Amino acid sequence: MAVTISRQIDTLLTLEIGGIKQVLQIKTDDSNKPVLLFLSGGPGSSMIPTANNFTGLLKDKFTLVQWDQRDAGKTLALNPSPTQPSVAQMETDTYQVIRFLTKELNQKKVYLLGSSWGNVLGFYMVEKHPDLLHAYFAVNPVVSQLASEQELLAILRTHFEGHPLASKELLSVSIPFEKDEDLFYIRKWLFYKEGKKYAASEEFKKGFLTWSETWSPVWNEVMTIDLPKTLKKVKCPIYFFVGKNDIQTSALITQNYFQDLKAPRKGLVFFENSGHQIHKDEPEKLQKAIIQTVETTR
Repeated sequence: MAVTISRQIDTLLTLEIGGIKQVLQIKTDDSNKPVLLFLSGGPGSSMIPTANNFTGLLKDKFTLVQWDQRDAGKTLALNPSPTQPSVAQMETDTYQVIRFLTKELNQKKVYLLGSSWGNVLGFYMVEKHPDLLHAYFAVNPVVSQLASEQELLAILRTHFEGHPLASKELLSVSIPFEKDEDLFYIRKWLFYKEGKKYAASEEFKKGFLTWSETWSPVWNEVMTIDLPKTLKKVKCPIYFFVGKNDIQTSALITQNYFQDLKAPRKGLVFFENSGHQIHKDEPEKLQKAIIQTVETTR
């Protein structure tokens, strides 16, 4: 689907991607600026509502693109996925979005940023289509999620050892997950540990299990990803941004992977005051790190 775009852009576009309507937000004062596409976490989440909070500095350097993936945000509001989402399907969606951007904005490559789950899609592009990327920014990436979940469960069991309900629920968890409640109990007590008391509410449980109806099969696929075994060398520059306090996607596992990974250029930045969501915890530092990386590697 061809869309005519002017040099100055602040718009939402609805495209046919992967057989459904999907929404992109594009913002720039000059479409000749390099494109930075964000791949949001979740799965099933949107970065569009809060994008201004972590792009104020980036807008001077990039054409900024947010994308609501299938069954998320504005795309879900237009049309739910007619089939159960899968990792492979969403990888194909990602490729089609990037091809659209390069064609319509007349650019050969884009900068790509994956946040949490978004790295599943981002590393697919790194592995299969590095020729389309100036560089990849892996923010709190999914690297070996089975090992991360096992490490997280051990941390939570120790932390809540004296808490009868938490101990009971966490001791019931099986990894790999056998039922939706397994992941729910880990996230419930992780969020509770982080001070999010709403995680203990029935409303949160109901919402999480509703999310699971769509996304549990996808997360079970994610649990099979083990990048240290399957992706030991990449052909584009790659930069890891890691929250020092992230236990949802293990900071230690990511650091070890970074050390072993072979790449044309690579970098690792730790965010001392961040957990799993750097773009919320330290948005200014994240933006400055991206800009500095781009400016020093041109």
